[in-house]
Amino acid sequence: MSEIQEFRAETRAWLSENCPPGARGPGPVPIGSKSIKLDSDVRLWLDRMVERGWTVPTWPREYGGAALTNVEYSILIDEMTRISARPPLTGRGVNYIGPTILEYGTEDQKTRWLPICAGGEGAWAMGYSEPGAGSDLASLQTKAVREGDNYVINGRKTWTSDAMYCDFIFALVRTSPEKSRYDGISLMLIDLHQEGVDVTPIPLISGASPFCETLFQNAIASAGDVIGGVDNGWTVGKRLLQFERSTHAGINISGSQGGRSEVSNLPELVAKYVGMQASKIADPAIRSRTIAHEMNSHAQKITQRRAIAELSSRAPGFTSSAVKLTNALNLQEADELLMQAMGNCAHHWNTEGGATEAEVAAVKKWLYNKSLTIAGGTKEVQLNIIAKRVLGLPD
Repeated sequence: MSEIQEFRAETRAWLSENCPPGARGPGPVPIGSKSIKLDSDVRLWLDRMVERGWTVPTWPREYGGAALTNVEYSILIDEMTRISARPPLTGRGVNYIGPTILEYGTEDQKTRWLPICAGGEGAWAMGYSEPGAGSDLASLQTKAVREGDNYVINGRKTWTSDAMYCDFIFALVRTSPEKSRYDGISLMLIDLHQEGVDVTPIPLISGASPFCETLFQNAIASAGDVIGGVDNGWTVGKRLLQFERSTHAGINISGSQGGRSEVSNLPELVAKYVGMQASKIADPAIRSRTIAHEMNSHAQKITQRRAIAELSSRAPGFTSSAVKLTNALNLQEADELLMQAMGNCAHHWNTEGGATEAEVAAVKKWLYNKSLTIAGGTKEVQLNIIAKRVLGLPD
């Protein structure tokens, strides 16, 4: 038996024995928040995977990982998917800021912060956009002024997803206002549990409020928590965005199980509303649309796996924009298809009109997923990157 075969066999046996029933199938995946209480099985699953280094399988062991190769990582994902095991940990700690610290952080920063990320000992928000700085991120105005061993931060960040549950935030701030708009920015780590930080949820059309606005009024950050050096935030921040986009695309192997794909039951859901004939969807137009979507979904999964297999660094480059965009568009198409099949059942906002909870949830998911071509970089930004950096088209 080869080493790879032995790894698969050992992994399969360990997962079968150690993954609790409550950590299999659909359900919540921890983001490491100290304010969210976990079910006993989910807590046990997280603790066991932390001990094994499999919350961040490809990270070095000294920072909480298991130092798996790309092939071993792929096998781990296969074996977890086989038993419907959920990832033990997700979020911006293991997928965004952790890999960025691993690449740009000092040894002290790696030693202090990476075990926190890998162990799920704190959830992270992302402080990039501002009320006047969205796609034009370089126009951000949040300032950080050095006072002794700390920076004093004042400003406002918006679309700070899940900040109401988070313990820390990584934020782009202006440390040298006199420099050019790109050169005077730094990436800083900030504790959200302090005076001077105020988080306010922003209601969405779907009824949920995962997005927030975060206000800093004389908040404090340690001078030792500037990642990648003072005034180098534009370079570091762009690299972090590649980790973000590759996570959205399902090809980020630097953190948690970003490459894991759920098995689609869309044909069964569609068939429920448009009728079955010999196990086929009766409506020919919807049947053709469903087949096209399933073909695109399989192509997307193959592309994800190819990107992971070909990965030579800890995050893909500009290819992540292409895979992220096609993944988002495919998920939105699935929602649109289901809404078409549901007909009048897609018009309910609650169960008072006779709709089931699953139907109401599908409608809200359809609305929420409209954000997929905005979050992580808008569709237009991704197309720009693809045109310039992938296809090599002129500005």
